[in-house]
Amino acid sequence: MATAAQWLEGARPRTLPMALAPVIIGSAAAYGLGAFVPLNAVLAGVVSVLLQVGVNYANDYSDGIRGTDDARVGPLRLTGSGAAPPQPGKRAAFLCFGAAMLAGLVLVVLAGAWLRILVGPACVAAAWGYTGGRNPYGYRGLGDLFVFVFFGLVATLGTTFTQAGQLSGAAWIGAVSSGLIATALLMANNVRDIPTDREVGKRTLAVRLGDRPARLSYVLMLAVAILLPLLLTPTYPWILLVLLLVPLCVAPARLMLRGQQRQSLIPVLKQTGIIGLVFAVLFALGIALTTAN
Repeated sequence: MATAAQWLEGARPRTLPMALAPVIIGSAAAYGLGAFVPLNAVLAGVVSVLLQVGVNYANDYSDGIRGTDDARVGPLRLTGSGAAPPQPGKRAAFLCFGAAMLAGLVLVVLAGAWLRILVGPACVAAAWGYTGGRNPYGYRGLGDLFVFVFFGLVATLGTTFTQAGQLSGAAWIGAVSSGLIATALLMANNVRDIPTDREVGKRTLAVRLGDRPARLSYVLMLAVAILLPLLLTPTYPWILLVLLLVPLCVAPARLMLRGQQRQSLIPVLKQTGIIGLVFAVLFALGIALTTAN
């Protein structure tokens, strides 16, 4: 049976900054609209983190029972490594999904945004369907699109709406940037796994694009994510703070373009997660400093 430390590693804590980033951005956009609600922001963060952990456990379970993780390079896989039998991993995933939906329900009640109640089941279905079920969309190269939509657009815009009851240009631009960075993280993970994914028939977008184009797409996504907020400069001059992130992107971009050994790409996951979190903080500061003045 897996130890507590192995369960923690199986939750893939390095991906959790990407779960908090859209909440920070969405809350900043709400603040820019004069409607920041701390309790709603905290609940949105709880929902996002629980969904991310649930996704991680669900992927561990689904890939493990399919044999996709048998020769995986990277962090511990509970099911694939044999550290834990499949069913506890599946139960852990749905426990996280259930807790996320409960927190989401409380958020919907507090916000009075009853139409948002449908978002919870959609998020869980998307999380499970990535590698689970009979025809997982992650095996057909659609995982990147769903990550962009749910961990970028839905998470960010949902956070803003449950506080402000409306959306803004800052919310939309922040959502797109957040989604691009989250997708870049997934791309880095999938580039690392191209050889093993190809062998087991997992046709991720990285596999479909090929090694070099997939690596270039990572750099392009980071570049667009950082430059896009500059469109907000006339309204939020302090948004230029996001440019401070550029030096932080150099190391992972170089690794993605030059790293030949698959194991050398592992640090890119942590670095991209940090980039996502720092971007969110700088974006939020840009909006807050402008609004405060």
